[in-house]
Amino acid sequence: MIEHAVIIAGGGPTGLMLAGELKLAQVDVAIVERRTNQDLAGSRARGLHSRTIEVLDQRGVADRFLAEGRVAQIAGFAGVPLDISDFPTRHNYGLALLQKHIERILADWVAEVDVPIYRGREVTGFAQDDTGVDVEVEGRCSRAQYLVACDGGRSTVRKRAGIAFPGTDPTVSNLIAEVELASEPPWGVRRDAIGIHSLSRLDGKEGVGVLVTEQNVGRSEEPTLRELSEALIAVYGTDFGVHSPRSISRFTDMARQASAYRDARVLLAGDAAHVHPPDGGHGLQIGVQDAVNLGWKLAQVVKGTSPDSLLDTYFAERHPVAVRVLRSTLASVALRHSDDRTEALRGTLSELLTMDEPRRRLGAMMSGLDVRYDLGLTDIGARHPLLGRRMPDLDLVAAMRPLRMFNLLHDARPVLLNLGAPGGFDITAWADRVQLVEATYAGSWELPAVGRIDAPEAVLVRPDGYVAWVGDSSQHGLVDALTTWFGPPTSLSSLGGRRTPDQRGGWSSLRNLQAVIGFEK
Repeated sequence: MIEHAVIIAGGGPTGLMLAGELKLAQVDVAIVERRTNQDLAGSRARGLHSRTIEVLDQRGVADRFLAEGRVAQIAGFAGVPLDISDFPTRHNYGLALLQKHIERILADWVAEVDVPIYRGREVTGFAQDDTGVDVEVEGRCSRAQYLVACDGGRSTVRKRAGIAFPGTDPTVSNLIAEVELASEPPWGVRRDAIGIHSLSRLDGKEGVGVLVTEQNVGRSEEPTLRELSEALIAVYGTDFGVHSPRSISRFTDMARQASAYRDARVLLAGDAAHVHPPDGGHGLQIGVQDAVNLGWKLAQVVKGTSPDSLLDTYFAERHPVAVRVLRSTLASVALRHSDDRTEALRGTLSELLTMDEPRRRLGAMMSGLDVRYDLGLTDIGARHPLLGRRMPDLDLVAAMRPLRMFNLLHDARPVLLNLGAPGGFDITAWADRVQLVEATYAGSWELPAVGRIDAPEAVLVRPDGYVAWVGDSSQHGLVDALTTWFGPPTSLSSLGGRRTPDQRGGWSSLRNLQAVIGFEK
């Protein structure tokens, strides 16, 4: 019997990212993937949004993706481009990079941290009890404390868990393919009464990329070359002698979201939790960000650091994000039509988005930079605009050396960042879990779509890069935040006081900080 603390069903971007997150937290995790290798037919997702690049940068691997992709302004809504080059982020752009390359790079990283991947196998069922889950992998039984479904929109695990998947049925379907054509087609995008279509040369290789809207909603099974030919003839009057398909797939405007992301010891992430039209390119992005939200929480529960209830915050935080994505993609689908009324609406929207305020708000939403989690706080500290939002990648100075904020998150450990007077915080009781870093920052504080904000004296940053507490040396609310997110203290003797240079949890962690910023090799 195969036994792991966590088994992940599915080795796409979400599953790979989640496995990496758990392994960084020293959790025994394995992936079960039905493909025999990481090869991926067709294009699927075509790039990374700004926030996804930031998330990868938080783990120190963003450069691997940037080295292979093409930086570009890829954010947009309903065909209207949204320039985010003036946004206050180190990555004020998107990255054009096909999903097959994204998966390959993620898989290489996961291999480096020694995550086993059982290929050519599929999770076909499970049975859970109070202590774990018996996972059925094609007739063989495996055991785990938790099972996470990252097995796509048709998730077997979600169906076996009996989790409802409500939403809207498809009203339109498109075929997307990589093929050869016998004759030269009219290149570019076309809109008509049927929908939107395009024919384009494939970057760096022979062949043609085809996107064509079908006259009627296609069947759910995999489309054929004949169906592609018929769809091309209906739009262009010819199929251009289409042949030699490398890949043909179908997508629709169906939008569905799981009613729960958890059933006891079984959790859902990525497409297993939500599906939507590809407009805006959100699917891969929110799947990866699901994984980064869930990973550290699941790790703490597995290790006994935090109670099981911490996992409930995964649904509370990520479900609203997917709700908004489903809403925006359906709105974009509605604007695909080419009738006079829709053209007028699209033109009006395009004019509005040339104005700074609408552009910044929608640009932040479409690039994932405006997410704010509701942490359920009601006191004065909850009013700070940074709370629940992504922590900016500040250029700090610590121990008289320059230090990027994101470098402190490479190991997926939380950080209490003290930007005030040294020695003002003592977190000895959480020193085994939380880094205490004293630094200075001379720049301004600015958030996408929010603008300038007051500089905080101290912030508590979660492993996923979101701010869990904002305060000062009075430490009001800090103990509650530390306990809520990172478990109860190991001792009660040191809470609430100032520290001295020889106390644990603060200056004793200087050696680790020196390693981060370059004192040690």
